[in-house]
Amino acid sequence: MFPWRKKTFSRGVHPDGNKSTAGSPIRRMPFASRMILPLAQHIGKPAVPLVRAGEEVVRGQPIARANGFLSVPIHAPADGVVESIELKPSARGPWVESIVIRVYEASTQEIRWAEPRDLDALSPKELLQVIQDSGMVGLGGAAFPSHAKMTVPGEFAIHTLIVNGCECEPYLTCDHKLMREHPDDLMQGIRIAMRAIGAGRAIIGVEDNKPDAAAAMRARLPADGAISVEVVPTKYPQGAEKMLIKSLLGIEVPPGKLPMHVGVVVNNVGTLTQLGQILPAGQGLTERVVTVTGPGIKKPGDYWVPIGTPMRTVLEWAGAQDVSEREIILGGPMMGQAVASLEVPVTKAVSGILVFDRRHIEAPASRRSYPCIKCGECVNVCPMGLNPSMLGMLAARREYDLMSSDHHIGECFECGCCTYVCPAHIPLVQQFKVAKAILRERVAAKAPAHESGERFDFGAPPTHGRKPSVHPD
Repeated sequence: MFPWRKKTFSRGVHPDGNKSTAGSPIRRMPFASRMILPLAQHIGKPAVPLVRAGEEVVRGQPIARANGFLSVPIHAPADGVVESIELKPSARGPWVESIVIRVYEASTQEIRWAEPRDLDALSPKELLQVIQDSGMVGLGGAAFPSHAKMTVPGEFAIHTLIVNGCECEPYLTCDHKLMREHPDDLMQGIRIAMRAIGAGRAIIGVEDNKPDAAAAMRARLPADGAISVEVVPTKYPQGAEKMLIKSLLGIEVPPGKLPMHVGVVVNNVGTLTQLGQILPAGQGLTERVVTVTGPGIKKPGDYWVPIGTPMRTVLEWAGAQDVSEREIILGGPMMGQAVASLEVPVTKAVSGILVFDRRHIEAPASRRSYPCIKCGECVNVCPMGLNPSMLGMLAARREYDLMSSDHHIGECFECGCCTYVCPAHIPLVQQFKVAKAILRERVAAKAPAHESGERFDFGAPPTHGRKPSVHPD
């Protein structure tokens, strides 16, 4: 390594942080009267129900099992009775099979279903099984099953676990709070992950706009020096896997490859903090921290929200008014998505709920899209070194195969930098999403039946979430 090397990556953008919720502590949100648990909350196969309508459940009880390797179980977020198993709206549009629980009014926050284990006595393989049994997925937004990400093929040797604490998306502060308020749980989760992947060291990367989080973690670092904290410049998308590896280690992950190809595994701090909390107690994932903020929120902050809580309940608790005139975005403003139904629940993938006044964010006539003026701004900011202008023109002509073969559309992880800077207001990311969806369909149509579950490098199917080759946070 070169000590004088600036710990950052090439290109990127500097949007306003708007992290006004960073100063307040995490609060707990009460149970909704009904919880909606989609069986497809993660990349991979949806979970399979273990319960039937009319059956009583307790908080922490497994109510759906994993359906194969690339799948995880779902646990009851509260005491109650299964009201139905039916199709419910999802954030991405299609209705998905969901377990609906009517919550008992006397339900407490106590986890009443647990199977404590001696983690130190487990082999790495057994540890991975325990992680899968917990229902844990990447809590930074990708929702990739954690045990699958930590399963390293025998031909790879992992030397470093990178812990992503950058939280580069504007508005979001849930990871910041976890680093500051739960550093011991984070250290425990890091140790678990290091054992599972066989890494000898871990580096926590945190942006320089979170000095209190860096200080809190440094105060809890183990004496053996296996875990360290590195502060990196604040820049979007610093939290993307390949960008953070470049910033911390000076290593570039080759196109079409994953971090494990260069001996690295990257995990989000929220994921590892939760693992450090629930695994020693033998519990399942029943809640997560969500940033609820925006101009339309009276009580902004970070909340422990039970998974399955309907969006309407969250917004009412946080003081949102005139919801019909609001634009609601799940995640951050750069990579998040708008939702049309307030019946959509909080899932494992929801890191933030942003509420804006629709009248203030709708593009006026003066901001309509214009033809590309070849200014090159999108090329200057693309962290993957792509040519978004050319990709956009190919997408407009529906030359999707050329986008893949000659211009590496599979390397785009839809960070939004190109759309953010485009003076012609061309919706480049939306064009790329459509192109990759069509490419996935073409590849799937050509694949033999026994290969239908193969992972293609055009992003994951929208029904089951998103796992790009690189993902911020």
